[in-house]
Amino acid sequence: MKHIRKLLIILVCMAALLTCETDPLTGKTTLALVDNDELFAASFDQYAQFISENTVITGTNDAKMVEDMGKKISEAAQRWYTYIGKPNYLKDYKWEYHLVKDDQINAWCLPGGKIVVYTGILPVTQNEDALATVMGHEVAHALLNHGKQRVSVGFLQQLGLAAAGLATSLAGANEETQSLFLAALGVGSTLAVALPFSRDNESEADHYGLILMAIAGYNPEESVPFWERMAQGREDNKLDEFLSTHPSPATRIKDLRDKSIPEAKRKAAKLHLDPLKKESILKAKKIAAEINNQ
Repeated sequence: MKHIRKLLIILVCMAALLTCETDPLTGKTTLALVDNDELFAASFDQYAQFISENTVITGTNDAKMVEDMGKKISEAAQRWYTYIGKPNYLKDYKWEYHLVKDDQINAWCLPGGKIVVYTGILPVTQNEDALATVMGHEVAHALLNHGKQRVSVGFLQQLGLAAAGLATSLAGANEETQSLFLAALGVGSTLAVALPFSRDNESEADHYGLILMAIAGYNPEESVPFWERMAQGREDNKLDEFLSTHPSPATRIKDLRDKSIPEAKRKAAKLHLDPLKKESILKAKKIAAEINNQ
């Protein structure tokens, strides 16, 4: 029995180790149990369906601001990847940025560069730099393949639960014991893996989103008052950070002030002042224009 459990653990670990990739921006090795070809195709279909079923705002100043800002930030992303020697990394991204009529104070992205901003968040952003904080955050989620990582973690959790179920069954546990064990394991894996993983994703999107908005020419200092406004009156802020998918407002703002804003300013200055700036920017603009016109 011990040998069977060890074998199952080894199989789960092998599945994780053999399906990883290294992100060129973060340098981190992350799970990749699904190909971008499959993930992006499903994402694009889902996005198209959402757009067809909801009220997309067009022809207004706000709609134009969202679209123009999205292009500037995705162009900044292309400039960054070009600068680090990965000019074709974003070739499969199909950027879209839509303002959708909805009172929710929210914005989101799908894998491959599909961004939605709800009209409900505009009274909280109040200015372009704060909106750039939101847009940079969402573009960063897309760039860092957080959707792929979450799908991969979900697959791995299911594989682990299946392996645990087989192990308890082979051990002769009755059906009730097996059910209780799997339920406990499911809760444990959510608290120990999924939620911290999600918080890490949000913190990464904050950090790299600020760098993107700074490269695009927006002021990262505006991120702090924006998140302070977001924190006011939000019921989910009463949750303990351990049980939340997002960092607490206090943690988020401290990280922005201490780490992300200084780094965003340094990175933007480096890209703008580098001797290769002109060549890098022209090349990035050309690639970004080709991607945005696809």
